[in-house]
Amino acid sequence: MKQLPVTTYGYQCGPIVYGCMGLGGEWNDSPLTNDDVNKARVATEAAINAGITLFDHADIYTRGKAELVFGRLLKENLGLRSTIYIQSKCGIHLSDDPWKPHRYDFSYHHLISSVEKSLTRLQTDYLDFLLLHRPDPLMEPDEVARAFSQLHRQGKVRHFGVSNFTWQQLDWLQTVVEQPLMINQVELSLVHHHWLDLGVTANHRSAQGSSAFHGTMEYCQRNKIQLQSYGPLSKGLLTNENASPENESYRKVIGMIGELSRKYTVSREAIVLAWLLRLPAGIQAVIGTTNPDRIRACAQATLLELSREEWYALYTAVRGGRLP
Repeated sequence: MKQLPVTTYGYQCGPIVYGCMGLGGEWNDSPLTNDDVNKARVATEAAINAGITLFDHADIYTRGKAELVFGRLLKENLGLRSTIYIQSKCGIHLSDDPWKPHRYDFSYHHLISSVEKSLTRLQTDYLDFLLLHRPDPLMEPDEVARAFSQLHRQGKVRHFGVSNFTWQQLDWLQTVVEQPLMINQVELSLVHHHWLDLGVTANHRSAQGSSAFHGTMEYCQRNKIQLQSYGPLSKGLLTNENASPENESYRKVIGMIGELSRKYTVSREAIVLAWLLRLPAGIQAVIGTTNPDRIRACAQATLLELSREEWYALYTAVRGGRLP
């Protein structure tokens, strides 16, 4: 597999990241159950056994319980923390009442408080990476810079990044923040391919619509910023061989994925992820399943590299028409 941008900074983690959003039970204030803990333990062990070393969290996942249950696992196995990398995201407030809607908050005090609470729940002294979860229109870059500098100086966060940022937003924040922004986590997949289309159809009559992320992949590649893809499997839309979606293009792609999985003797999930990993930017795919078999199926993506012809065949089919 190709070199990943994070290796520039000494992080030898692979192209598959385990997303912990499904850990911790329901998205409410109910306490963790033994079943929640066991489910998290099985999923985490499957990820580690599959060679995954980077675990992705956010302070809001299952309202903090994803970090809480992961912290219990770290406490069970005291040697585990030194063998894995942990990243978490902050900056989103879930809705409390009509006058406190779902909102974003990159204020100095919120960032500091969020990290302190995440460290407590995770039962660890530091995060390897902290990402700003979604752009905050009220962001004061100087406040973000002050929070980042304090967290870094105290050893509570080693590196920083963002999520869902356009390249312009990323570039602007980097002019103020002292630490390099190492990661940008955005939605990318064979289904969510629109970020590719504007570049491909530029100066052609078939070009339509707009994409705020146009140019983001190139910017990240040039600046050695690790792109991470959440939703890389699009909730299994293309990996269920018995599915019959209304979209004719998707039905065709499902058949092609089956042919390629037989050719390479890997799972259907591996083919979908291999399409994403084939891009030159060195993308990491953040998988979120808690099913151990599916975790192992995803890890097979590292065993192959699609040919240029196979990659374009899938891309053309999912677009529903030939390229210009």
